[in-house]
Amino acid sequence: MMVLRSAPPSPFGRKVRIALSLLGFDAEVTIENADTGDPRDTVRAQNPLGKIPVLIVEDGTAYYDSRVILEYLDHRAGGDKIIPRAAARRFAALRLQALCDGILDASILTVYEDRWRARERHEPKWLDHQAGKVTRALEALEAAPPAFAVPPDVGQIALACALGYRDLRFGGDWRRDHPRLVAWLEDFAARVPAFAATAAKV
Repeated sequence: MMVLRSAPPSPFGRKVRIALSLLGFDAEVTIENADTGDPRDTVRAQNPLGKIPVLIVEDGTAYYDSRVILEYLDHRAGGDKIIPRAAARRFAALRLQALCDGILDASILTVYEDRWRARERHEPKWLDHQAGKVTRALEALEAAPPAFAVPPDVGQIALACALGYRDLRFGGDWRRDHPRLVAWLEDFAARVPAFAATAAKV
């Protein structure tokens, strides 16, 4: 039995949970909450960076980060499932995943600025820098939303999780100016029940 250390609000953990469902591994994994802020949590031993998600497989090997975990799960499923084998599709999927993970990184850094620094000490230039990354990425994606693959590839999974995280933490601020992405996410949610099943309730 595999063990996934994560937390419900984590968009990177959500990527892994969606992949587990798409690849038919739901019955082969136990999900355990991790508290990255608690020095007593064993997640710091499982991943020296103290970050989630971490996937611990049957022989005790711990895999991290989400990109490595998705690569492992695709391999475990036989390959060419959520990471295409053909070069053109493979690198398109990996590039999309990198872009959407970048949206998440910038978004999480913005959340951390509010969580870890008093409001009067916020650095506007830093926040503007992160917001610019998100704005440019969303504009590029709005101009050319990805075609839907069956099953969705790692890039499409990452995009859905990035948009879902903007809904969770930023009140869906992206929706007004990105109607094509709104339609894309609605299509993804209709095709992938795990997207709704993995939505954070906090």
